[in-house]
Amino acid sequence: MRFAPKLFATLLLLLAPQAAVAQSSYPNRPVKILVGFTPGTAPDLVARIFADRFAEVWGSPFVVENVPGAGGNIATAQVAKAPADGYTLLMGGNSSLVINPTLYKTLPFDPLKDFAPISQIFIAANVLAVPSELPIRSVADLVALARANPGKLSYGHAGVGTSQHLGAELFKYMAHLDIKSVPYRGTTALMPDLLAHRITMSFANIVNVLPLAREGKLRALAITSIKRSPLAPDLPTMAESGYPGFEAVPWFGLVAPAGTSQDVLDKLHDETVMALALPHMRQRFDELGLEPIGNTRGEFSAVIKKEIPEWAKVIKDAGIKPVN
Repeated sequence: MRFAPKLFATLLLLLAPQAAVAQSSYPNRPVKILVGFTPGTAPDLVARIFADRFAEVWGSPFVVENVPGAGGNIATAQVAKAPADGYTLLMGGNSSLVINPTLYKTLPFDPLKDFAPISQIFIAANVLAVPSELPIRSVADLVALARANPGKLSYGHAGVGTSQHLGAELFKYMAHLDIKSVPYRGTTALMPDLLAHRITMSFANIVNVLPLAREGKLRALAITSIKRSPLAPDLPTMAESGYPGFEAVPWFGLVAPAGTSQDVLDKLHDETVMALALPHMRQRFDELGLEPIGNTRGEFSAVIKKEIPEWAKVIKDAGIKPVN
């Protein structure tokens, strides 16, 4: 028995390199990146860009899985309940991680306890757009039409709790308008109805709006970011259009289930940040109209903690009622 401690120590020394090898071998099987929105939306496109990059660097498949619905809540809940092994990730946005905790009475996840932030990846502005057939040339024109037809106009959005939904509700509140809400399972899902004038307007993502606006199929009226976009420098902000302080932009980042090993999180973070610094990646983001971020895990966590009460105040001030 007197040799047992020495034997135990020897075993630990023998096993330690094997454990390090096991951790450094991640990933050694397919990894899923869940996206809570439909294909063709900004988070979907960026998730696919990173899936390709990770697969190229590490030689294992990264597969994007679209699970739209409830402003990203369905996909977020699935990742919260997934094994904490790094093989199920979420391209999560501020809708499910900071807005919905106030907007929904109950959620099947806690954004502060159930996730390990990896890195905030990008910000994407929304654009207030209307069908080109409407005689609307500005936000003021739209407000005049809405006031002349209370309750008759409608706006489409990508799901309750999304920045598109909150942006429209904030607009209604600030302009004192009565416009009906029509939820969809993502921006791409609402586009056919907006193009066909089955809905009047949408605060849709810049990725989806600008190509159609350039073709003359939609008319872009204003952008929801604080500053104008270099992709559309002639497009005024909502603040410039008569609504000071107006800002409703979505951001997205990678998160893993809470409890995922620090080595795996560090590996994912470091490669994400390195990828965002590559010139061809920056060019791709510029083409999409997205602002890359690439912050630290601690900074991303701090953003989530900071923005939950900030959006709670917006929801309360705008009189938006919790759902379910």
